[in-house]
Amino acid sequence: MSHLVLFDNEAVQALSGPAQAKHRRVLAHLDVLAGRKMRGRPVRLAVPTAVRVEAGWDRTDRRSVLLNCLGLTDLSLDSPAADRAAGVRSALGVSVADAHLGAAMTAAPEDRVTVLSSDPADVRRMSGTKNVVVVTV
Repeated sequence: MSHLVLFDNEAVQALSGPAQAKHRRVLAHLDVLAGRKMRGRPVRLAVPTAVRVEAGWDRTDRRSVLLNCLGLTDLSLDSPAADRAAGVRSALGVSVADAHLGAAMTAAPEDRVTVLSSDPADVRRMSGTKNVVVVTV
């Protein structure tokens, strides 16, 4: 069973440094995921690029060392993703970053999707028919 873990804006910001209020909470979730990876379960960590922009995560900035070391891959806002995100934004009135997160959830090929988010209600609204686990940060 493949597993995708997506990060929203607040989860990314929490990982930007130990001074962030939710830093330890998000790190604890990463520890759980690392244990699953060690047991041979495939887990992919990803962040939609619109979320990364909203969170202010510049991969070239030296202050991004921790975030860059976590192995989060970028999910780009290419044409198909932009079309899906535009549909989510139009239907639900969420931000561009949240719409990109919603598009990433619904298009994920993985069997299991988990989202680390500060807004579980929005994530559930955006997940459509996809079975998504929301971890509140």
